[in-house]
Amino acid sequence: ACSAAALAYPDTVYDMVRMGVAQYGFWPSPDIYYMHMQAGEAKGNGSLKRLFTWKTDVMDVRDVDAGEFIGYGTAYQATQDMKVAVLPLGYSNGYPRGQSNRGFVLIKGKKAPIVGLINMNLFMVDISHISNVEVGDEVVLVGRQQNNTINISSFTQLTQLLNNEMLSRLPSAIPRKIVK
Repeated sequence: ACSAAALAYPDTVYDMVRMGVAQYGFWPSPDIYYMHMQAGEAKGNGSLKRLFTWKTDVMDVRDVDAGEFIGYGTAYQATQDMKVAVLPLGYSNGYPRGQSNRGFVLIKGKKAPIVGLINMNLFMVDISHISNVEVGDEVVLVGRQQNNTINISSFTQLTQLLNNEMLSRLPSAIPRKIVK
């Protein structure tokens, strides 16, 4: 049985279960989650706990004048003077290009909107509203920082990806660290 079968159809488990996305605390699909909720198990110990955080750091901080374009092409034009942070990852690292001009990251606990196209190995975020951002500051791509959260669902809703599709697209070259 896979994650979905193990959670929704326990009579299919037999001798072994190959847990996939559920081992990270994500529902395999909305249907499995709704089945879980209808079964009344949401109040008990049957709920899944998210165990995944994805972080990077600020690679550069740049001032952008009103009227300048950010990133490749003309996908984003600054309407006012701005400050942007350059982040050292892109679609080659599994970050969905569909988040261009739509997604957010967390810096210093505040949401910073993505500006311009997500490139192969970098993208930019507007930090005009966040004070004292410096090279090396932590950036949360998925997870919690102070009182804000970026969920996997923010990727899957905008880009039509499944939870397991989003999580499995992250290349093995990305360093992993187990935090207890």
